[in-house]
Amino acid sequence: MTVPVWKKGLGLQRIDEVKICHEGRWAHKHLESLKSAYGKAPYFREHLNFVEAMFASRIENLVDLNMEIIRYLVGQLQIETKLVSLAELGIQEKGDQLLIQICKKLGASHFLAQHAAKKYLNEGLFQEAGIEIKYFKLPSLIYPQLWGSFIPNLSTFDLLFNCGPKARDILLEG
Repeated sequence: MTVPVWKKGLGLQRIDEVKICHEGRWAHKHLESLKSAYGKAPYFREHLNFVEAMFASRIENLVDLNMEIIRYLVGQLQIETKLVSLAELGIQEKGDQLLIQICKKLGASHFLAQHAAKKYLNEGLFQEAGIEIKYFKLPSLIYPQLWGSFIPNLSTFDLLFNCGPKARDILLEG
């Protein structure tokens, strides 16, 4: 599902400046699609209030909607971590230097990256900065879904709607 944003005539925007376009019926269509796809999922009703409120909200910036969703999922999965936006850090660099400066600002000695990112990262720059890159492959989590064969990598909402309180344990086992 995508959320339409205003972009015509705005050029390149910073991520925290991207505004949601609330014209049209996209929010209603997305909500109805979720109800249709997950209406019979065992734990969908437990999350329906959040989903309805999310689509009914008139949040202006896309980043604020994303953060609302992330905070909800982190809470549901009982993940205890501090969420920090790039805007709070005041870093202007780009590319590898951006990642290195984020690590330095947050006091990180390691940078965790998916194995597929290896071809894009300049490991020498990280090494010079005293930051070790650790690569990982995402585990293939398998859990009960409603229809047919298992479809991997759908979304965290798919996991929550189908597995409810067991979602955290499934993630930890993966």
